[in-house]
Amino acid sequence: MKKILTYPEVKKAIQAYRDLEYRIVLTQGTYDLVHVGHGRYLEAAKKEGDILIVGVDSDEKVRERKGEGRPIVPENERVEMLTYLSSVDHVVVKPLSAPKWELIKLVRPDVLVATKATYTSQQLAELKKYCGQIKVLEPKATTSTSAKIRLMQIRTAKQLLGDLKERLLTQIEEVVKDFN
Repeated sequence: MKKILTYPEVKKAIQAYRDLEYRIVLTQGTYDLVHVGHGRYLEAAKKEGDILIVGVDSDEKVRERKGEGRPIVPENERVEMLTYLSSVDHVVVKPLSAPKWELIKLVRPDVLVATKATYTSQQLAELKKYCGQIKVLEPKATTSTSAKIRLMQIRTAKQLLGDLKERLLTQIEEVVKDFN
């Protein structure tokens, strides 16, 4: 089976895996600027079962949740990067138009893997209706994609400030010379 699936294709794949009595794991996220924490997280998720399906937020869904300027990496590249990870069996893009928890309801995973920040305790209780088990993992890196982006922005701003300060001082010196 191919790694990237549409919603109708994932439904067929799930049935085939269920017929083989495979334990199905589902996790979801943005996976913008894939980093070591993502790799560790997906590796840990895979250990919970036989087949790991990763739901990836579409570009529109990311912009809706995280604002303009996100994602940094376009959807097709984020999805492709995930297919190269040995722990990932399938990737499914989650469109903005999809109803809440549609992929979870469609897959009905044996194990849903999430981070502490993903769902509230009330949401986790509600999700148990659709999942055999919910496994909440600790962060697998000391930083997040959002933190990495902020760090890049800060570095860029400092560099820009330094460049502008130097140019501005040069301009001021030239104006002062013209008055003298």
